[in-house]
Amino acid sequence: MSLFKRHPPPSDIDENDTIDPQLRLRTVHTAASTIAESIRSEIRAQKRRTQKRFLFSRKNAKKPKISEPGPSTSQVPEASSAPQTRIPGARRNIYVNQPLSAMETDHHGEPLARYARNKVRTSRYTLVTFLPKNLFEQFHRIANIYFLALVIFQLFSVFGAASPQTAALPLLFILVVTAVKDAVEDYRRARLDEEVNTSAVTRLGQWRNVNLALDPRPWYQRLLHIHAPGKITRGVQKLREKEAGEGKQVILSKGGEDRVSMSTTDMNDSITLGGSHPPTGAGGRQLEDIEGSVGSVDLHTYPPGLSENELGGWGQHSMSLSNYVQSSPSRSYVGVVDWSRRTNGTARWERTLWKKLEVGDIVLLREDEQVPADIVVLSTSDASGLCYLETKNLDGETNLKVRKAIQATASLSSEEDIEKSSFVLDSEPPHQNLYVYNGVLRYTDATTGEPRKEGVTINELLLRGCTVRNTAWIIGLVVFTGPDTKIYLNGGQTPSKQSKIAKETNFNVIMNFLFLVIICSVSATINGVMDGLTATSTYIYEQGVEPTSSNALNALVTFVSCLIAFQNIVPISLFISIEIVKTIQAYFIAQDLDMYYKPFNTACVPKNWGISDDLGQIEYIFSDKTGTLTQNVMEFQKCSVHGVVYGEGVTEAQRGAATREGQADAVAPEELAEKLAALKDTMVTKLTKLFKNRYMQVNKLTLVSPKLAEDLADRSSEQYSHIVAFFRALAVCHSVLADKPEPQERPYHLEYKAESPDEAALVAAARDVGFPFVGKQRDTIDIEVLGQPERFTHMKTLEFSSARKRMSVIVRASDGRLILYCKGADSVIYERLAENVDPALKEKTTKDMDFFANGGLRTLCIGYRVLEEDEFLRWVRTYEDAQSAIDNRDEAIENAAAEVEHSLQILGATALEDKLQEGVPEAIEMLHRAGIKLWILTGDKLQTAIEIGFSCNLLKQDMEVMILSADTPEGTLAQIEAGLNKIASILGPPTSKTLERGFVVGAKVSFAVVIDGDTLRHALTPDIKPLFLNLGTQCETVVCCRVSPAQKALTVKLVKEGRKAMTLSIGDGANDVAMIQEANVGCGLLGHEGSQAAMSADYAFGQFRFLTKLLLVHGRWSYQRIADMHSNFFYKNVIWTLAMFWFMPFCYFDATYLYDYSFILFYNLIFTSLPVIVLGSFDQDINAKAALAFPQLYVRGIRGLEYTRTKFWFYMLDGLYQSAVVFFIPYLVWQLGLAVASNGRGIDSLADFGTTVAVAAIFAANTYVGMNTHYWTSITWIVIVGSSLVMMLWIVIYSFLPVNTFFSNTDGFIDEVEILFSNVTFWTTVVFSVLVALAPRFLTKFFKSTYMPLDKDIIREMWVIGDLKDRLGIRHRKESKNKHVVDLETAPMFREPHARSASELALQQSYEPTSSRSPAGSDRKSPDDNGAEAIELVPQASLPNPYNTEDSVSPSPSYYSPSDIPAPSPIPPSLYKYPSGEISSQTFAGPSRSHSLSPEPPVPRLTYPRPSRDWSQSPSRLQTPPHPHSLAPGRQPLVQLQPEGLHDHDAGEGRYRPEESDQEDQADNSLAWDEPRVL
Repeated sequence: MSLFKRHPPPSDIDENDTIDPQLRLRTVHTAASTIAESIRSEIRAQKRRTQKRFLFSRKNAKKPKISEPGPSTSQVPEASSAPQTRIPGARRNIYVNQPLSAMETDHHGEPLARYARNKVRTSRYTLVTFLPKNLFEQFHRIANIYFLALVIFQLFSVFGAASPQTAALPLLFILVVTAVKDAVEDYRRARLDEEVNTSAVTRLGQWRNVNLALDPRPWYQRLLHIHAPGKITRGVQKLREKEAGEGKQVILSKGGEDRVSMSTTDMNDSITLGGSHPPTGAGGRQLEDIEGSVGSVDLHTYPPGLSENELGGWGQHSMSLSNYVQSSPSRSYVGVVDWSRRTNGTARWERTLWKKLEVGDIVLLREDEQVPADIVVLSTSDASGLCYLETKNLDGETNLKVRKAIQATASLSSEEDIEKSSFVLDSEPPHQNLYVYNGVLRYTDATTGEPRKEGVTINELLLRGCTVRNTAWIIGLVVFTGPDTKIYLNGGQTPSKQSKIAKETNFNVIMNFLFLVIICSVSATINGVMDGLTATSTYIYEQGVEPTSSNALNALVTFVSCLIAFQNIVPISLFISIEIVKTIQAYFIAQDLDMYYKPFNTACVPKNWGISDDLGQIEYIFSDKTGTLTQNVMEFQKCSVHGVVYGEGVTEAQRGAATREGQADAVAPEELAEKLAALKDTMVTKLTKLFKNRYMQVNKLTLVSPKLAEDLADRSSEQYSHIVAFFRALAVCHSVLADKPEPQERPYHLEYKAESPDEAALVAAARDVGFPFVGKQRDTIDIEVLGQPERFTHMKTLEFSSARKRMSVIVRASDGRLILYCKGADSVIYERLAENVDPALKEKTTKDMDFFANGGLRTLCIGYRVLEEDEFLRWVRTYEDAQSAIDNRDEAIENAAAEVEHSLQILGATALEDKLQEGVPEAIEMLHRAGIKLWILTGDKLQTAIEIGFSCNLLKQDMEVMILSADTPEGTLAQIEAGLNKIASILGPPTSKTLERGFVVGAKVSFAVVIDGDTLRHALTPDIKPLFLNLGTQCETVVCCRVSPAQKALTVKLVKEGRKAMTLSIGDGANDVAMIQEANVGCGLLGHEGSQAAMSADYAFGQFRFLTKLLLVHGRWSYQRIADMHSNFFYKNVIWTLAMFWFMPFCYFDATYLYDYSFILFYNLIFTSLPVIVLGSFDQDINAKAALAFPQLYVRGIRGLEYTRTKFWFYMLDGLYQSAVVFFIPYLVWQLGLAVASNGRGIDSLADFGTTVAVAAIFAANTYVGMNTHYWTSITWIVIVGSSLVMMLWIVIYSFLPVNTFFSNTDGFIDEVEILFSNVTFWTTVVFSVLVALAPRFLTKFFKSTYMPLDKDIIREMWVIGDLKDRLGIRHRKESKNKHVVDLETAPMFREPHARSASELALQQSYEPTSSRSPAGSDRKSPDDNGAEAIELVPQASLPNPYNTEDSVSPSPSYYSPSDIPAPSPIPPSLYKYPSGEISSQTFAGPSRSHSLSPEPPVPRLTYPRPSRDWSQSPSRLQTPPHPHSLAPGRQPLVQLQPEGLHDHDAGEGRYRPEESDQEDQADNSLAWDEPRVL
């Protein structure tokens, strides 16, 4: 399929050109083409919206306009040009210094509207609700209800319970342990809630908030006479006492005004400070250093002018503002301020708690404070009304967001100003959309008396959880509080999660209960019938023993008695043991050093201990992007200036792509870093000789290019002027703020703060190359050019937006010229280039940008043009008219910008790398190989998500990428159906079979979907979401862009419920909380800030890469352990209980106990509980290293093959068979004739027979658990053997206890040890019964492991008796087994798999010969015509021909056989040629094909050319050596790793069979991992 052009002309854009005539959605492959298609999709969407607006305006133009009552007919500009969906709920009017309308008050004059408090609660319980709510949740388990009923029955003596006092203890233990665990988890949440709710904030006090009732307390507080209005609560009092005397002066100063508003405070009027201290900010720096960065030339004098130590705790919200003197007012234009209004002047700023805020309060925020509620900005310290926010707590991003004050209220700067103002904010109802807000500010012009109104959008709204940055102070109006805030609405309630096996246990409990009812009914029925018989010995000798004279009632009593006797069929001890086991598993996860992250000094923190087994069944992972996959750190890696590429760095995406393609330029990162450091030193040395760059930060220089320094040195060349113009544009065209954190100590140290990390990286790169942006005043921009200062006059800035995809700055240079610099997406810039631009330059720059994009870099194109004076003046008038437009303002501004952004000259292109977290590409690749599908849910724009997708291996060049972008449900439906047709045409119809979940071995094509937020909103509608689910689940990767937190949760819910799949969500910000709570397992990343995600998660850890160890090792182990534990628990209770049932016919079914009561009591408590607990806590079917080496083994968990109902019934039948054996064999022995003990007593009592059966059953149960244990440790030996020995010891002890004991009041067990243990009959009966009982299980396990082995059985065998440990570089416990010295030849594949450095990866690779020609070639020579020496360590027949490409499958199959084992690799010297032309022996040589033997794909596959032979002249031929001992010394023979059993068609479920076809055998070996071999 041919790819479309990167830059299509506008005429080619058609609304339906993404769908071909066969209704198959067009797909793309490379990163460049994917990004280009996404831009085309957005352009099409913008075109459709424009057409809709045009038609809509035409319709409205025909209708007569109806003026709004009042003098003013101005309309509020819409926040979005697109038609707005009506938000459910009533709009709220928030009044400031105005009486409420009559319709909004009751007959007492109190407001009708009642708004939520600002107090939030994420905990599930309170002190009042904990007990009833927790008990209600626990009794949702059917088993607990059953156990409670049994406890009640045993309280009545008529049912014959032996010890009713102890009957309730197990149930109470379960309830108490579970309640304590839930209480501890919830207490942690409650503490965090309290910490947030009691944070300090500054509010305008002694001022009437008319939106509140005079007494807003709820009825119970009024009844108890607490929290009276106006009374200072204890929490507020403690806050003010704590902060008293720390802050003494508050000065509010707006930049550009010749006045100040001063307020002083002193709790005791003992200290009054003036403003003589030099104003300082955070870190002790003077505020003059900030004022330029926020666009003001005057001093920012708030925060108060005190040094850091004098401020005390103010930086931590601890300054006291309780009493203020009156502020001096401003007489400038004030908008909402009416200076003729009379006030009492009592309003003062005061400190209070977050939870005390109410809707309509006026708050004062200052730098580095968090926003306590959703607040509309009324005024800021900046003269332009701007303020800056950091949203890391919300979305994990550290870049600054710009917000602005409402124009009508921008002049407010004192308490008096607020008192004299009067306005109403007409706000929309609270809703979840973080990116949309629509409100109207209505006020009366004080001079004319005319009503006015101004639109309020998301640009004037501060969201709860954001942090104020680079802004001295902000005055705001509280709009939404507590549960109504946007972040809270997106969070949802804290769910109560239950594991999948725990839910399945309910079915098993029901089945066992039904079986219990059946056998109890049979016993009761027969007992009732036999009670009615008169010709029996019972009728004669047991008169008066029946509870009633009614046979029916007696049968009912027998039924209940049987329920009590057989109650262990539904084992209450199972739930106790599970709680113990999961606690131990959580401890092991928390203690895993591989998941310890040193920078944060934290390991993995399990917060929900009850779902560890779900970690082994995850099929879908939903991940945030920023802060989760990436570090949100940009590096300027490359650039293209006038067709010349600069930059020697190799990105992670390029290394990953080269590794997958087996190319030799995938060098070891550490060695590449050394090489780049040498090049960097060369570059810096040359630049230092050219000029003095005082602002250069060598450690942050990422654009490494000695050639750039050479071209700058040649000032006579034409390229010199192009480079200067290019970097001058980067230094000027931006919206970055320059800051000097330490102006005294380091006056030339600049830090840049920007709205996006991209801009900061561009400006920082220009700084380090020699073009530093020094600072920005109100109208000037100061830079340096190669050491010489330059000043530009700032004229206009056309801001960047997702619709424009570009930003422009118009400046006047020192020579008087007007220059427009423009940067943006390449397609957007190319549409605006002048006609006289050199076509060759355009083509070369396009190729460079395609190369950058395909390497995972984010590209921008830079252009400029020189404006004429008259043209600029005409355009300014047009632009200002557009800014003041009422209707379609956004469209008018865009049209005005288009009038000046044209005829550009191209300067070049930039390429930035969004730094991924360490190990992310390898982790994603490993998860893919495990059969797990990843969905990325991000709020970023489409292009950004696509670039990151390619960088981190989520999107690959061989994938078919489909982009969905539509504005209507119909368009969304059409595109989704087209995508389904595309997949069906290649892969056939979809399947939902459980056994086909996970990966498909040898899949020829893999698909990916990229969808934007608007399209996703339509796709999640009830009619379309089944189709979208069908499409997404057939793709290997889905990327959702511009999605809200609520949409993230809905997407997770769609897959979880629609697919019945196990899901995991991972994120790091508050906007990820909703999806974390919705998923079966939620994971949060711990960070420097923004811990909301980690606090709401089930598991919290430091880095994304730890997810592989958590899932593939701990998750898989936990699932295997819990599954085996459940099955063994049901088995051991069946064998014990049914043996009692076989005794029923011999006692007239009257529920007589076969065993002594002490055995019944201790069976699940001591005799058999510990072996199963040890099995569930410590068992390992394979080692952690092997589990990571073969991630494909995880697919059994995805398919749910370890815990099935079939397995449950097999264990139940096994228990049924063994119960019959352990009962009837002793019974038959007793029938043959009873022996006599050594003391002369016969073995003929019920205690003798019952004890024999009990000993046989306990021995069989413990041995059975031992047979199912894979990993025998010292603990396992002690527990399994010791449990049986303890049982024997109890017989000895119990035999010598007196008659009347807690357990029995008869003498049936006296001298039992002497009677039984001295008799051979007892011992032979027990041993024979156990052997007969366990024989079928033993034979079945032997047959399956020998003739029908699972892959894990093969790997386990290789680990135990093979040489897998040697190949993985793991030493044996016994030194005699360590046959080889661990050196480079046998270097381990895995060293600290989750914390290994990049350099270690280089030592883990296989030896790879260089192919006969460049890998770029389409054909390959056959090696058969050359007699080169070669050795092969596996049979020739098992190896595919790596050079035969006929009928081959896709060059990069999605998944591979797990039976590939690495071979030891030599490390010969090699060469590497760098782009600069230099050749080094420290890295690796030119391109070659890789033949990797590693079973773990994330490890980079590097080639090591053999120096002793010219492989390019002599291609190798595979040969089989005559004998392993004929190999060279140090060589290790490789065993045949695919036994016959692996290809047996009768193999069990969960097997991974390689594709047995010619295509598979002829697959390109350089890109596959299908067979082990060494060349």
